[in-house]
Amino acid sequence: MKKASSLMELGFDANGASSGFFRPVADDAAGVVTHRRRLTKVSVIGAGNVGMAIAQTILTRDLADEIALVDALPDKLRGEMLDLQHAAAFLPRTRLVSDTDIAVTKGSDLAIVTAGARQIPGETRLNLLQRNVALFRKIVPALAEHSPDAILLVVSNPVDILTYVAWKLSGFPVNRVIGSGTNLDSSRFRFLLAEHLDVNAQDVQAYMVGEHGDSSVAIWSTVSVAGMPVLKSLQASHSSFDEEALEGIRRAVVDSAYEVISLKGYTSWAIGYSVANLVASILRDQRRIHPVSVLATGFHGIADDHEVFLSLPARLGRGGVLGVADMELTEEEAKRLRKSAKTLWENCQQLLGL
Repeated sequence: MKKASSLMELGFDANGASSGFFRPVADDAAGVVTHRRRLTKVSVIGAGNVGMAIAQTILTRDLADEIALVDALPDKLRGEMLDLQHAAAFLPRTRLVSDTDIAVTKGSDLAIVTAGARQIPGETRLNLLQRNVALFRKIVPALAEHSPDAILLVVSNPVDILTYVAWKLSGFPVNRVIGSGTNLDSSRFRFLLAEHLDVNAQDVQAYMVGEHGDSSVAIWSTVSVAGMPVLKSLQASHSSFDEEALEGIRRAVVDSAYEVISLKGYTSWAIGYSVANLVASILRDQRRIHPVSVLATGFHGIADDHEVFLSLPARLGRGGVLGVADMELTEEEAKRLRKSAKTLWENCQQLLGL
């Protein structure tokens, strides 16, 4: 018997299949049944560990009516889709489709790009970046063609530079191209502080900004719990909270992903929850603030002629980026942010032809 994911693929006609069970109810004067609710479609490009963690979390949180999966490996892709489809009885009703052809993403409201090349031992970061840019040249224009009104959410690394690349290749307005940025880094930061203070991480307000990487900046000046500033209190009660200790905490946040990778080989669940958190804010128009990678030109002394993407607290909704918070930073924090921007800008300058 033919392997299939639906009865239609086994030769059963789906047209009117439910007519023997349900009597139609007319909902207009002409007696015609209509369906007025607009369905929401999310596409995930890249069905690796990260892409599938994102898709699974979106599915369990009931954030989309249709999820389209795209990957270059057809057997793995079909296996991942079937594995999720077989859980249909335990999940919200969501249509799942998959294909190696990016045309399956047509009509997406949100397209999430997780595809990317892995670093080869001995390969330079710039060479890896160039390979990922070549991949984006194939993916992004096709996504823009099939879903011209979509919001692009880039998760592939290096995320800040690839968000810049996606913006250039898509031709989309800047509010509709977003990088996952330091949304997860900030969660790791909040977790460490919450563990120390013995509170729920959701009650800790703390941001990592700048590059999603080694030059990220911990904004200690605005850390608070229940509206109360934290840093002064910690320094008053613990003499060990000096500049060296603060840098050690920042370094622990930056290195935490490397630790997970060294232990299990990759990261997946935390980034899955982080991206689903962004998806909810965007598609449900929640207007929540997230530190995500956005065009940072003109913020905190970043040069007006530097089209650099890095993470700043941004208000997200159905239109994408609805606004970027102009945070009050200390001079040292602003200096570190400008240094992070300079690092990213220098890398962007090496990408010729965009």
